[in-house]
Amino acid sequence: MDAILKPGDTCWKLGKADRAAFLVDAAAYFSAFADSIRQARYVIYIAGWDFDSRIPLLRSPGPHVRLGNLLKETVKRKPGLRVYILCWKHSFVHALERKWHAFFSMDLKRNPRIRFHIDDDHPVGACHHQKFVLIDHAVAFCGGMDLVEGRWDTPMHRSDDHRRRDPDGELYKPVHDVQMVVDGAAATLFGPVFTQRWYWATGETLEHTHPMDSMPWPDGVEQPELENVQCGVSRTYPAFKGREEVREVARLYRKAIRAARRYIYMESQYFTSTNAADAISDTLQKPEGPEIVLVLPKESSNRLEHYTMDAIRLRHLRRLVREDRCGRLRIFYPVAQDQRPIYVHAKLMIVDGRLVRIGSSNLSNRSMAFDSECDLSAAGDDPRTKSGVNGLLYALLAEHLDVAPDTVSARLHRTGSLIQSIDSLRGSGRTLRRVEFDQEISIDALALVKDPDLLDPKEPTKWDRLVDFFVFENDRTGEKVQMLKPILIMTLLIGLACVWRWSPLSEYVRIENLTGWAQSIREHPMLPVIVIGVFVVGGLLMFPVSVLIVSTAIVFPPVLAGIYSLTGCLLSALAGYWAGALLGKDFIGRLTGRRLVRLSRWLRKPGIITVAVVRNVPMAPYSPINYLAGALSVKITDYLFGTAVGIAPGIIVISVFIDQLILALKEPDWTNIAVAGLTALVLGLGILWIRKRMIRRAGWEEASQKLN
Repeated sequence: MDAILKPGDTCWKLGKADRAAFLVDAAAYFSAFADSIRQARYVIYIAGWDFDSRIPLLRSPGPHVRLGNLLKETVKRKPGLRVYILCWKHSFVHALERKWHAFFSMDLKRNPRIRFHIDDDHPVGACHHQKFVLIDHAVAFCGGMDLVEGRWDTPMHRSDDHRRRDPDGELYKPVHDVQMVVDGAAATLFGPVFTQRWYWATGETLEHTHPMDSMPWPDGVEQPELENVQCGVSRTYPAFKGREEVREVARLYRKAIRAARRYIYMESQYFTSTNAADAISDTLQKPEGPEIVLVLPKESSNRLEHYTMDAIRLRHLRRLVREDRCGRLRIFYPVAQDQRPIYVHAKLMIVDGRLVRIGSSNLSNRSMAFDSECDLSAAGDDPRTKSGVNGLLYALLAEHLDVAPDTVSARLHRTGSLIQSIDSLRGSGRTLRRVEFDQEISIDALALVKDPDLLDPKEPTKWDRLVDFFVFENDRTGEKVQMLKPILIMTLLIGLACVWRWSPLSEYVRIENLTGWAQSIREHPMLPVIVIGVFVVGGLLMFPVSVLIVSTAIVFPPVLAGIYSLTGCLLSALAGYWAGALLGKDFIGRLTGRRLVRLSRWLRKPGIITVAVVRNVPMAPYSPINYLAGALSVKITDYLFGTAVGIAPGIIVISVFIDQLILALKEPDWTNIAVAGLTALVLGLGILWIRKRMIRRAGWEEASQKLN
């Protein structure tokens, strides 16, 4: 089985671990991590999907040892120690899962020897999902656990364990996870993985000497399960910015599943991977093959994932159950003593007692090709390795079935069957329950979008190439493109008018059809409130304000459209300003990105003209500027009047031009089309002239070029 770990194929590199141990559930991991941190002398690398300095690592009676305090105290005691923390810049989909004030309320960033960075160097929708810690280039932890709230638990998974609370004091549900700790050459493999990601995210090269006189092995892990074992690090990286994709994780899953002879035991947060499902399907269709046991959560942790990831999971599992003609597949979820489901967050695979893989990758398409992942595997055919790997299997099943590991071992030796042993040991208390396949998901997103890849991507979208195409680093090129935009838009709209008039499309697409729905809106007694409310809500949700302005111009006559748009934009700006003031500048800085942070230097300048100019900088989207202005406490009168001055010309242009365009569409002759085009040209040149005068007056020409 150790032949499965092949550098350049199923793993990046191999390295021998003098010691390797398994840490089941976060109570064990956090304790071991704290032990090793206290022994650190030179450097600590922390890579994670999330990070929270407030979490207590040790939760025994007495004062809790919190992560942030431990790092600060250790750095204070060790003058030569440096800490680097890298975690993902979240998307709005996960905003409710992550309490971002944990990042920005912590004072770790005040210490120059503790570096914290948010990683946003990913394709659209992808994330940094690697979860490992490297200490002094000598000891490494890798697995499914981040140093964040909601992970801590013990193997007992007691529902009334009041230590299982987040930093805000809220009790969360039982959770199961696994981490692995190694030393020696296997640990040093994580150094280049971290420094590469750090360079991609920051542009900074980390070069640290690492004397081998430090061995921060955790004191609490006295008897490691494995010794002198060959380990491999497997990664997933999507193709991005000219970098080639890396799919070592996917190949390892596929080849390990197909190489299994006796059993495959897997724990995963998700099961949506086509790669894994196909490999299991091929194995099940063989007349003779391994038993396969999957331990999954009963359902995902939030409603959105339930409607999406669980819907895909159900289809994969139903397919595999149909193909399991020999009864070699079982799918379980664990429950606590009171039958409350235990959430499985682990990402683990054990094959034939000869290979164990623990890391960040789930059985999902994202983990195989889209997100950045990092797994650690140990393999060998020698008796010591087999004993250690099988020992982990016995410990995991003993935890899930509420029995002793020796009981699991004896039952397996007697029956010779993993499935029979589990079925015979399942009880009525803490146990494993069969996943039901006759369930229906109330809102099945897969039935709506049809394509599972939209919900669980297999590769980066083409949006990244489009973004690279339209983002210009050269200042002059960007300026020329901005000046061409009105002409291009005018040409497109006039061309569309011609198509509607003289092509077969005219029989199906009529202006009466497009504007008919607006009649009912115009008659609604709450019309102004509805229209302005859409602007306010849309602005808070980062919806492009230009789309709202154009839509309003289509529905209403120019004067009314201008009033609604200007009022809606100003109230939207005010709502975003208050939201930004409430969230604070650090949060908004992370949210809006590097270029908008640079705008803060000019937003701090007093005056209406300054705000008006900011509203006309092409790279400054409307809604993020609202948040940023509130976070920077820009004078509110200057902000509102400046916003009005900055956006009013654009609203006038859009309202008048759309009105002329609609007239041209209703009476499509060359005269009306020419008037519409001339109107767009005159108004467009006028607004460009006004913008240029404002920028020149504020001394912004050089600044705006740098920002672009």
